[in-house]
Amino acid sequence: MQLFTPLYDKCMAWARHRHAVWYLSGLSFAESSFFPVPPDVMLAPMSMAQPKRAWRYAAITTLASVLGGLLGYFIGFFAFDQIQPWLQESHYWDKYLHARNWFEEWGFWAILVAGFSPIPYKVFTIAAGTLSMNLPLFVAGSILGRGGRFFLVAGLMALGGPGMEKKLRLYVERLGWLVILLAVVAFIYFRG
Repeated sequence: MQLFTPLYDKCMAWARHRHAVWYLSGLSFAESSFFPVPPDVMLAPMSMAQPKRAWRYAAITTLASVLGGLLGYFIGFFAFDQIQPWLQESHYWDKYLHARNWFEEWGFWAILVAGFSPIPYKVFTIAAGTLSMNLPLFVAGSILGRGGRFFLVAGLMALGGPGMEKKLRLYVERLGWLVILLAVVAFIYFRG
């Protein structure tokens, strides 16, 4: 049963769509404040499909992500009381508390590391707002952290280019099922 190859082909088609940059921008903005899907899922195939535009895509993703991060910051700063009940009932509450601890311990470095962290970036942006983190430091840390991540992803994908696209398509089924298997194993391990 082929599940991942058709999805891969669809992603590559979307990456070449004439409005792909707008979709990438919207996804990057939304992910930094409320949406669960990371922009890497569009940035990577777009950079692989059009390696000459990879740096441009990384810059757009970074800018949109930082702007979305500012929305998350302002949600935390101005509207935390309204979202707190939802946050407590969601699976993000423990991550939010973890992010707050990071900020209390490391401040600026927490937002910088958040760009690469497996904890969703939106959790850090909201936590930064609730703690009234210095806004220029928040923006600087976001640019460095998110930019570092997105330029790394774009650069690696551009380096592989069309050759990597073809090779990845050959192995995408195996890789997809391997990721699912690892996710199930991790879920069982951390649940117990």
